[in-house]
Amino acid sequence: MANRILVTGGAGFIGSHLCERLLRDGQSVTVLDDFSTGRMLNIAHLIDTKGFQIVRDSVENESTVNTLVAACDAVYHLASAVGVQLILDEPVRTIRTTIHGTEVVLEAANRFRRPVLITSSSEVYGKGARVPFGEDDDVVMGATRSSRWCYAYGKGIDEFLGLAYFRQFGLPVVIVRLFNTVGPRQVGMYGMVLPRFAQAALGQKDLQVYGDGKQTRCFCHVSDVVDALVRLMATPEALGQVYNLGSDEEVSINELAERVIRLSGSSSKLQHITYEQAYGQRFDDMPRRVPRLDRIRSVIPFSPKLKLDQIIASVVEEKKNQTR
Repeated sequence: MANRILVTGGAGFIGSHLCERLLRDGQSVTVLDDFSTGRMLNIAHLIDTKGFQIVRDSVENESTVNTLVAACDAVYHLASAVGVQLILDEPVRTIRTTIHGTEVVLEAANRFRRPVLITSSSEVYGKGARVPFGEDDDVVMGATRSSRWCYAYGKGIDEFLGLAYFRQFGLPVVIVRLFNTVGPRQVGMYGMVLPRFAQAALGQKDLQVYGDGKQTRCFCHVSDVVDALVRLMATPEALGQVYNLGSDEEVSINELAERVIRLSGSSSKLQHITYEQAYGQRFDDMPRRVPRLDRIRSVIPFSPKLKLDQIIASVVEEKKNQTR
């Protein structure tokens, strides 16, 4: 008999790929999503799949969450604010969804004793200068007057909550800090850099690079991320820990833009603009964001299968198909 898995934020970019994987593995899946940033388009192809269910509601609705958690065997909690632009524009929504939503899920999971995997973010490393980032490193956060940091603080509270439920109540909890997950279905409207670059290149428009473009990131394909999430949830030794999850193949944003142009066959150029021009306010960026992966590799066999050029090519191809 298949287990029923609850995926909050299941209509989102990562969530929809996770739902596909779980269904492919023979599980039944319930999606809880308010579709504020998730899209029906992401999961429309799954609607007629046996065992698939969609509930349109907020993760902050305690009654709905309790009902769904009671009926499931495990929870993947992905529902959250998404993207730099949204965080800057709507800090209240960001804080409420991030912290209160996780609180509601954990309380329900504890009531019905359901294991939970919580996705956190590399943003929790704040202004940390020790690179690569290790899960137990101290962190330095920006001032609270800057809404740019509310997501980082919020995700940090999520982690504290999850670990507290594990330690105090013995609730099975795994926490995963994601580092720049990319791939098909990701949109650029909230500031995500790779789909934004791909769309610009295919339209023969300048690729807008924020700042000097020397800041570096590591990009991991969503299929590799989802595989790791499923493996972590199935590994008892992973409980009660925080794990970095992503690629450690580092690339500057300038080089990323140049690779997108090359792989798309575009004649576009790079256009550098200030963060104030991009976001309409001052913005503190992290110069490097690279994960240490020792801990996750100590509990599951994790090695991203797709390299950066393959990832870029897949995103470019998807955006190209959307314009045909």
